[in-house]
Amino acid sequence: MSADLSTPTGARRAAMVERLEADGVLTDVRLREALLSVPREVLLPHTYVRVSDPGVEPIEWRLLDGAHPDDRAEWLHLVHGGESVLLQRDGEQLDALVCGPVTGGHMTSMSTYGQATVDALQTLRLGRGQRYLEFGPGPGVSLALAAAVTGPRLAVGVERDGHVAAFAQRNLDRLGLGAMVVAGDALDGHRAGGVFDRIHSGIGVPCVPPAWVEQLALGGRLLTTLTTRTPSWPGQLLATRTGAGEIEAVPRGRPRGYRPMLGYRWLDAVPMRPRMEAEPGVPRPTRLAPPPDDAYGFWLAAAYLAPGLVRDFQAERMTIAAPDEDSWAVAVPGEATVRVHGARDVWAELEDVYARWVLAGRPDAYRVTVPEGGGPQHVASGTGLRALKWVLPPLAPVPHQPAIPCPSEHHPARRSIGDDPRLTQPPTPPG
Repeated sequence: MSADLSTPTGARRAAMVERLEADGVLTDVRLREALLSVPREVLLPHTYVRVSDPGVEPIEWRLLDGAHPDDRAEWLHLVHGGESVLLQRDGEQLDALVCGPVTGGHMTSMSTYGQATVDALQTLRLGRGQRYLEFGPGPGVSLALAAAVTGPRLAVGVERDGHVAAFAQRNLDRLGLGAMVVAGDALDGHRAGGVFDRIHSGIGVPCVPPAWVEQLALGGRLLTTLTTRTPSWPGQLLATRTGAGEIEAVPRGRPRGYRPMLGYRWLDAVPMRPRMEAEPGVPRPTRLAPPPDDAYGFWLAAAYLAPGLVRDFQAERMTIAAPDEDSWAVAVPGEATVRVHGARDVWAELEDVYARWVLAGRPDAYRVTVPEGGGPQHVASGTGLRALKWVLPPLAPVPHQPAIPCPSEHHPARRSIGDDPRLTQPPTPPG
């Protein structure tokens, strides 16, 4: 697929790539060419925009249709802007959406923000001729980019939502990249596909599903988000299968991660805000200044060694709550005191984890044992007595639901999304 950068959309893709390069995010030449050549507007023909403020229910949305002149400029800006593009509300069908104001519901499918997509695909070290498997591809943006790098008929995605799977496959077919999306449960892998050189999960999981490990080829790389009960401190796990067939897995703390699998319930500090503002807590001395946000190794350890905590990133001061215990702590940089409230001394637990993290050598990355065929997955920062250690939660507590079947009928509607012929003409297939 050749890149035509003379068109308005081509110019926007070029500007997007320039931003990623200027920020030091994009370094891979092959991925750069894929980003320039894949018309992402075909994969993202509409987007929701949130109108109401965070925490307000029901949520007020506006649905933009890229085919409509009144929406097109804003839609193109969002599609190439680098942030997530919101596509599906409450599991709805995607071929009969009416643009304009919409009330209520929550997003159930979206594209990944641009930097995360680039980071993931570069970490996987994609190359020509590799077999690529993606779990939770959503609208197929990263799947299309992978297919542009690996070559046709080598990239496949497993999508639980049949409406999203059909939507993505339709749009991918228009690109002529030879990428395929199948409806299924990601936890089961894609056994019919055999083994893959690169496996990427667009959903967060508490531990690595055994089916994924089984499908990783010799020399292969697997990348996923490790999700905990808190959305505040995600981890990114990279597993490789060595030439000897062994699995080596390394998790690192990250500033952002993929959303957790369906049914996984995050802790939420938002409902506690009124009380935390009215009762900021009792001041007490602290031996721990608020740790920096980029101390990712510490925050990842805290997610497991001080479980049940969640940070309110919208608060002016560092605010960390334990919703299940009705407790919280509020800290201010540069002050020698911290305010605590409730039966659980949240800040004391963080002080303890931080001290242990420092004694362990301030690790940024950890090691995970991933047994073949399943079993507990143990995490450690090292082998000494001071090493930080924990066990990843199993998959069992997460509701395991069957896939939604792909829709078989098209339901037309007024101003249906994606009917613009400018967005449906397939480009020249890759050579």
